[in-house]
This record gives sequence, structure tokens and C-alpha cells, in this order.
Amino acid sequence: MTAEPRVLSGRYRIDETIGRGGMARVYRGYDLTLGRPVAIKVLKRDLAEDSAFRTRFRLEAQAASRMSHPTIVRVYDAGEDSETDPDGSVHPVPYIVMELVQGSLLKDLVAEGPLPVTTAVRYVDGILEALEYSHRAGVVHRDIKPGNVMITDAGQIKVMDFGIARAVSDSSSTVADTTAILGTAAYFSPEQAKGEPVDARADVYSTGIVLYELLTGRQPFRGETPVAVAYQHVSETPLPPSEVNPDVPRALDAVVLRALAKDPFQRFQDAAAFREALDATVDGKTPSKRQVGALTNQLYGPDPRQAQDTARSLRQLSTDTTMTRTQSGPPVAWIWAGVAVLAVLLVSVLFWVVTIQPGSGVPSNARIVPDAVDMAYDRAEQLLEDEDLEPDRIDEPSETVAPGNVIRTVPAAGTSVAIGEKVNVYVSTGVETAVVPTLVGLDLGAAEQALTAVGLRLGAVTERNDPAAAQGIVLGSAQTEGAEIPVDTAVNLDVATGQVTLDDVSGYTLDAATRELESDAMQLTVLTSEDPSCPATPGGPTVQSQSLTPGDVPIHSTITLFYCTGE
Repeated sequence: MTAEPRVLSGRYRIDETIGRGGMARVYRGYDLTLGRPVAIKVLKRDLAEDSAFRTRFRLEAQAASRMSHPTIVRVYDAGEDSETDPDGSVHPVPYIVMELVQGSLLKDLVAEGPLPVTTAVRYVDGILEALEYSHRAGVVHRDIKPGNVMITDAGQIKVMDFGIARAVSDSSSTVADTTAILGTAAYFSPEQAKGEPVDARADVYSTGIVLYELLTGRQPFRGETPVAVAYQHVSETPLPPSEVNPDVPRALDAVVLRALAKDPFQRFQDAAAFREALDATVDGKTPSKRQVGALTNQLYGPDPRQAQDTARSLRQLSTDTTMTRTQSGPPVAWIWAGVAVLAVLLVSVLFWVVTIQPGSGVPSNARIVPDAVDMAYDRAEQLLEDEDLEPDRIDEPSETVAPGNVIRTVPAAGTSVAIGEKVNVYVSTGVETAVVPTLVGLDLGAAEQALTAVGLRLGAVTERNDPAAAQGIVLGSAQTEGAEIPVDTAVNLDVATGQVTLDDVSGYTLDAATRELESDAMQLTVLTSEDPSCPATPGGPTVQSQSLTPGDVPIHSTITLFYCTGE
């Protein structure tokens, strides 16, 4: 016999496996409550045993579930079930429920070789569109790679696993642990490789790596170990894509290398700027000297010499169309010189950390954004103003933060900013609610529109016979009209079938059968007809047969009862 399919939390049925990775296995599933197919990601046991990770995972999944965009795989739900081993031990099973996307992983497409330039640019533009939306929502992906991007059968980009990388990194004790969980360091930004705080510009860098791979069929940095790859992210300069694949226009070299700048301040500062530069290359616009000069002015950062080097490279890319690489790597002497310089820098930094006086690490013209998360807004406002920063309150519903407390700040806590810079402070308004509209008496389509209009969803639909209601008319709902319930709640409805159940009244007296069929519970129209072919029964006419077969019949039907009148 076939084993019964497993059902998580009494709602999500698990079907066949459709994918697996370093941290989870993905199944095709079915939401028994809403009656729709879903994808269910179930975490591996070694991660599930970490209670701190489970908490972070749930919170990040909840944050991701609030994002709704055509280029982002929708997260519907996150929960935790349990399983019992044969020895009686119980283990938690955290899971997330996502939109089921029909299509292919981008990593499977690029495994076949470089993509056409127009296709590569179109796919990356879709990734950047998703990031532009998520960054405005305050969510940094942290793990952009072809394995987290799907191409639907219609050619639409779908980015998945928003917030999951943060759950992993915040719950891992070391960089090595994080790297093991995420599987590959090939798409890390330099700041991730060094274990430093990251922001949206880390996603810009990772997207630049993806663009490089789509154009050339290979990653810019490769090594035998994740540590070796991470080192290259921090210290090595990649070959321009056109030198790996001659079919790549040189105009794209400047865009890719700008996205792969080691210093976050020298990259595109957001996904929108990256998209704009990418679109310009598709339109055939090669940067002019004046445009490159303007671009150079944007390359600010803590290391002026590094900014000058990057600017010089961009000038060469825009003016020199004959430039080719003449050696496969730096001379050995350069490598040893670089090692010596790094050693001196490490010793200098260590000496500086030991001898520095408290408070002297921030320049006089800069401020560090304080940590105001879960703090009352009035207190957070004063804290920011004490740091000479300008707080800008933005109210936002939250299921996890108390009303009036800070959900997050943008820029995030710990970020160095200029004096007087505006800091967006997202403040919780509590759980967002909606008022249940009038539903009874509406047809199903109108009821669904009424629910959608106030931010609710149509839940399970139960059909029920009612003699007075036409097919599809709402008879009742699980929530009371006028009640306030959380936004996006599924509202279950009872809907009329447009039918009533007819019994077999043969053998009833004609009067009794007529009373039953014309009652409020049936509301049928009764006609009678004599049947002289059979003898009349003593004591009054009795129903011999009926014109409608017993079972469900349309409401307000007409039925003829035949009774014997023969001798």
C-alpha cells in the first residue's frame, strides 16, 4: 500500500521533491485550506535544531511575505511542525510555503554556456527590478545567485529566498559556518567575505557577478575552496567580460566592472542606477569622455587612490577599443609585495585598535546611525537628533513589533553617514486590520471583489442547498460582518448550490406530499394528475409516481404528482 502523504500543520500536503540545496529540500505541495498548489521548503535537521536560527528564520520569512511583486517569488506562510523518530525523539520541522513557479533555474540555463547579450541583460534587469522593490521595502537579499533566480515558462524573472540569507548569517557563529550553509562564496561581496555589515550595495555586487557569468559562461573568481574565492573577491581584479567572450560589447565592460568595485562607495549606489546604466548599453550608448568624467566624480570612498584607479580604468574602457590583456596574472614579485603590504597594514590596524582613544574612530564630519530597533519612536527620535541626524518617520504595520516602536532604520544601525543626513525610521502601527464587508446576498464573484477591496482573501467555499437562493449566492461567512480581522486573512464562505434535495414521495397521500413539497424547506410548485390505469386507494388518493427523479433539482422547480383513479 502507498503511504499517506504527509500534511504539515494540518494544512499543507507534501508531494514529490522538486529541488534540494545546502540548507533545505523543496517539495511540490498543496494548500488544503485554500485549494491551491504551492512550493514547500523544509529545512534540514541540523539547521532546524538551532532554536536561535528557527526564530530568525521565522521573522525573516514573515518580512519576506509582506513583499508582493511580479519579479519576486511570493512567500505565503512560514511555520513549524514536528516529526518523531522511531526512538521516540521529537525534532522540529521549520518550513516556508511559497508560490509554485513553473519554469527553470537560471543556474541550469547558464550551465549550458554564455547567454545572448540581450537575453542576459533582460534577465539581470528583472533581478534588479526585484531588488529595487525589496530595497525600498528595507529587505536586503544577501544571496543573489543563479540558483535563487527562476525563469518562468513565459520568460518572467522570479527571485526567491528573500531574507533567508540573513536568517542564516545572523544565526551562524562564524563566517565558515555561513559559507557552508549558503553553499558557495562565488557571489559574495567583498564586505560579506570579510564579515562586515552589508547593505543593498552587496546585492548590487552579487548581481554584477551574475551578469558577468551570464555574459561569459563562467564566474569571475574561481578557486578550490570558498576561502580562496573569498580572497579573490577582496583583492583580485576580474578580466573584463569582453576579454573572456568577444561577443560582449565593450560598453558592458564598464557597467560590469563598476558593479564589481571592491569599495561599496564606488559601485552603483542602488539597483535603479545599475538598471539605468544597463539599459543605456542596450540602447547602444557607449560612455563618452564627459559621461565618464561625471561617473568619476561619483566614485567617492575611504581610499582616494583606489577611487582614482577605478576612474582611470573606466576612462580606458570608454576610449581604448584595442586594449587586450597580455599576461595571465600578476608577476610573482607583485604577489610577494602585496603580501608584505597586507602584513604591514594588518599590524598597523592592530596597533591602531589597541591604542585608539574611545570616540576617536568616527570623523568629525560623520555620524554612526544608532541602533533604535524596538525602541519607542520618541526615544529613537531624540537619539538620532542627539547624533545630528534628521529622523523621518514612516508608519508601517508589523506583526512582530509593538505599536509605536521602531521596526528598522534606513540606513541601518552602524552605518556611517554625513552630519544632517535623513534617516528613515519605520514605526510599527501594529497588526494591520480590515473590516469584514457585507457578503451575504452577493454572488461569489462580487463577494471576492469585496474582500479584495478591503485587503482580505477568499478562503474555502462550501456549497449548501437553500430553497430561496440562486446558485453562487453567498449564504454566510466564517467571520461576522463588520468585525476587524488581520489584513490578508482568508474568509471562508457558504455559497448556495441553486438546488434542493427532492425525496421520493411515492406512497404518500396526495395532501401530505403536496404539503412537504410546497413547504418553506422545499418551495416547489406542485401539479397533480390522475392515473386511471391503476385502481384508486381507499381512504383518499395516494401518490403513485412523480415527474422528477429523487435527488438534487433546481430551486422553484415544478413537479407533477400522479395518483390512481381507476376502478
